[in-house]
Amino acid sequence: MLTNALIKNAKPKEKGVVHLKDGRGLYMEITPACSRRWRFRYWIDGRENRISLGLYPEISLAEARKRCEEARRQIAQGVDPSKARQDEKAAKETFELVAREWLEKFGASMTERSAGEILRRLERDVFPWVGSRPINAIAAPEFLSVVRRIESRGAPETARRCLQYLSRIGRYAVATGRATRDSAADLRGCLPPANKNHFATLTDPKDVAQLLRDIEGYQGSFIVLCALKLSPLLFVRPGELRGMQWSEIDLGAREWRIPASRMKMKEQHIVPLAPQAIAILDDIRPLTGHGVYVFPSLRGDSRPMSNNTVNSALRRLGYEKNQLCAHGFRSMASTLLNEMGWNGDVIEKQLAHGDRDKIRASYNFARYLPERKKMMDAWASYLDSLKTGAKVVPIRRADQSGG
Repeated sequence: MLTNALIKNAKPKEKGVVHLKDGRGLYMEITPACSRRWRFRYWIDGRENRISLGLYPEISLAEARKRCEEARRQIAQGVDPSKARQDEKAAKETFELVAREWLEKFGASMTERSAGEILRRLERDVFPWVGSRPINAIAAPEFLSVVRRIESRGAPETARRCLQYLSRIGRYAVATGRATRDSAADLRGCLPPANKNHFATLTDPKDVAQLLRDIEGYQGSFIVLCALKLSPLLFVRPGELRGMQWSEIDLGAREWRIPASRMKMKEQHIVPLAPQAIAILDDIRPLTGHGVYVFPSLRGDSRPMSNNTVNSALRRLGYEKNQLCAHGFRSMASTLLNEMGWNGDVIEKQLAHGDRDKIRASYNFARYLPERKKMMDAWASYLDSLKTGAKVVPIRRADQSGG
């Protein structure tokens, strides 16, 4: 049997590993680098196995013998010590632990709002039921009960999104060795498909004309009024408009360059600014130009206005949810610009609809820019004509010099 003196006096070889046997399967390995590790050699079901019991001197000879005896007791009970260790480790790898790690790792590639929304959904709808469960032990029926619970409260879209998160977290767990498979993947098709509800909008020129006049008469905050005026002119996504920053605007070039980090498709986007848009920005600059955001929150300049501000203003003007929403300005522009004869590819590019070829898209943020500038100027003039009641002459495809 080994003694502490024998262990301390043992010398490593220049090549190969020195084995110091203590008996009952316990021995020490000494590597050429002088690393000293306790190991236990045992047989179960006729197969030889070995497990590590820790490094010396952190694990003393007495402690190594104690760990060895505990492993031998497990074997006597028919338990494989190696498997028991794996099960113990897996029990600590809970769904919540892995999910938070996944979000911390991949949340940086999302917008701050998206990452925060995912975390809130997980904390509200998932963690209370499966968060403490070992992720490798969660079967598809458990995940199904989670998404069905969300669906049953009348939130089918949230249920579908949560199922997507569950599968992404499952794939991450597989990739990092915490799970053997993505159980949520078995639930594909278990929820009814989403109803393709289009955003409420106005496309009749008479209705659009009345809307523009209603916006001019808005009696609320001047900041909100400016956001309302720019919404039909620029027809960007509501989140992009409310997050508009002064540093992104080049008044000389008449451009607003939205960085990729704030775009849905993660690609830089250029919004040409018509003279009418420049005029609105000139009006609001004395009020907010000292800060970061063009449309700061009423609660402070350090953050943009609420994501529901424009929608609330539309309700205040008398437009119901099923008549018009902030996102509906995009459909409005798309429909009317197509009817006016503008090139569909130019319209789609200005709407920042993603290019499936990600490499090509990353170099094409300025594609069709001359045509887009011409289109945005014409669109602003068209809206002015509607608002004032002037006779509108649609711009036909033949009138475009490249659009």
